[in-house]
Amino acid sequence: MTEPTQSGLSDNAAGALAYVTIIPAIIFLIVEPYNKNSYIRFHSWQSIFLGIAAFAVNIVLTAIPILGWILIPFVMLAFLVVWVIVLLKALKGERYKLPIIGNYAEKQAGATAL
Repeated sequence: MTEPTQSGLSDNAAGALAYVTIIPAIIFLIVEPYNKNSYIRFHSWQSIFLGIAAFAVNIVLTAIPILGWILIPFVMLAFLVVWVIVLLKALKGERYKLPIIGNYAEKQAGATAL
């Protein structure tokens, strides 16, 4: 999966870049030739779903007085660790699937195949 696309950006680099913020992930889903590559689509969708999950968990924990507020730093640290793992796996060319989120990402990447 290290063949460069037309822009010269390798699939591994594009997959890892999708995890940097949600913006590159969305761009990769829209712009050719990235949107035709199932590897890049998978990592883009997984990045989006991971960001949504982190945001939702943060909102829920914020709404829970005291216990939720105590848990926020630890849970967000766990999300950071997971984020670093998937970013490094994508950079190595691995299609690492997170539990639950990875299944949705795989379905979306397959459903949008061109």
